[in-house]
Amino acid sequence: MLSNIIERIKLPFRKEKELYLALYDILGILPHKITYYKVALMHKSLGHRATAQELAVLEGKRGKVARKDKDAGDDGNVRNGRGGRKGRRNSSKYQDQNNKGGLGKQLNNERLEFLGDAILDAVVGDLVYQRYPGKPEGFLTNTRSKLVQRETLGKLAKEMGLTRLIMASGRSASHNNYMGGNAFEAIVGALYLDHGYDACMKFWKDKVMEKFLDIDRVAYKEVNFKSKILEWSQKNRIKLEYRLEDQTQDRNGSPKFVYTTVLEGVDGCTAEGFSKKEAQQLASEQTLKKLRNDMAFQDSIFAAKSARTQMEESPAVAAPDVEAENDIVLKNPSETPAASQGRGEDITSESAPQSRMHTMQAQRVAEAEQTVDALTLDDLTAEEQSREDIIAAAEAAAYSEK
Repeated sequence: MLSNIIERIKLPFRKEKELYLALYDILGILPHKITYYKVALMHKSLGHRATAQELAVLEGKRGKVARKDKDAGDDGNVRNGRGGRKGRRNSSKYQDQNNKGGLGKQLNNERLEFLGDAILDAVVGDLVYQRYPGKPEGFLTNTRSKLVQRETLGKLAKEMGLTRLIMASGRSASHNNYMGGNAFEAIVGALYLDHGYDACMKFWKDKVMEKFLDIDRVAYKEVNFKSKILEWSQKNRIKLEYRLEDQTQDRNGSPKFVYTTVLEGVDGCTAEGFSKKEAQQLASEQTLKKLRNDMAFQDSIFAAKSARTQMEESPAVAAPDVEAENDIVLKNPSETPAASQGRGEDITSESAPQSRMHTMQAQRVAEAEQTVDALTLDDLTAEEQSREDIIAAAEAAAYSEK
C-alpha cells in the first residue's frame, strides 16, 4: 500500500505519464519498473534492439552498466542534480546504440509471455479449485483451459484497452487476436516480476472476474466447436471432413485459410481464418448453428447417410435359374396355369416336368379303364366242353377246309 502511494506521488514527474496511467487503469496498480511493461507490449515484428538499461532491468544486472546508469531512474528520469547531466548523457548514448543496433540483441515480449502463461495457469487454477470444491479433475482442467486460452485472453485484452498499447509493425496488425492474447500473458509476467504473485491474483479477481469475465458461464460453456461437432458426428455415425477451399495472403502478407465442413458429402458452412485451426473452428461453429436451426440441412445429411449405409449393408441376391427362365412352352396345352390355379395347384417352372409325367400316367390309366369297360361276359360259356366234343369240332373244321 505504501509503495503504491509513493508511486502516485511520483506520477506527475514521470516521463511516460500516459503509459503509467493506462497501465494503472488496466492493472489497478501503478508499475514500479516500467521497463517490464514496455517490453511486455513489444511484438517481435517491431524489431526492437535492447538497450543496456533495458537489459540491466530485465536480467537483474548490477554490474558496470547499471552503476553507470544509477543516477537515472528506470524510466530515464534524473534522480539528483549532481548526476543528472551524466545520466542524460549515458541515456542518450544507449539510445544511439539502440537506434544503430549497437547491442545487437533483439528484444520482444516472448520471454515474458512464457512466464505470464505459467503464472496465469497457477492463478486461474487456484481460483477454479477454490470455486468448485466438488468437481472432478477433468472439469477443473477444462475450465482452466477455457479461461486462459488465447481467444479468451485476446478478447479480454481488447475490452480492457490493452491492444491499443501494443507496439508492432503494420504487417502483423491483422493478427490482433493473437497479439492481444500474447500481450496479456506478457503483462501478467511483467506484473509478477514487478509486484509478485499476490498482485497477479488480485488483478485477475478484481479486474478480470469482477468486470469482464463470468467464470461460471465460461465453465459450463462449450467453446471448442470442432470437438463438439466431431462428438456429434461420431454419436450419429456421420462422416465429417474439412475441405480446404483456398489458401492466400492478405494485403499485409499474412496467410489466410478457407475451410468448409462436409458432412456425409453435404457441404456445411465455410469460414476463413489466419490459421487452419481458426478457420476450422469458425466453420464448425457456424455448421453447428445451422444444424440446430435448419432442419432441411439436417435431413439432407441423414438422407445421405441412409443411402450410404444401405449400399454398404445390402444383402447378396442369389443368381437366377437360367434353364427355368428359358422353359416357357407347356408340353400339354390342357394344363394351363389358370386351370391349375382353379384346382388350387401352383405350377412353377421348377415343377413342370413332374406335372407332365403325372399327365401321361393319367392318360394310360384312362385307356386301360376304357378297355376294361368294353369287355363283356358274352364270350364266356357257362360250362366247360368235353374232350370228345373238342375232337369232333376239330375234325369238322379240318374237313370243311378241304
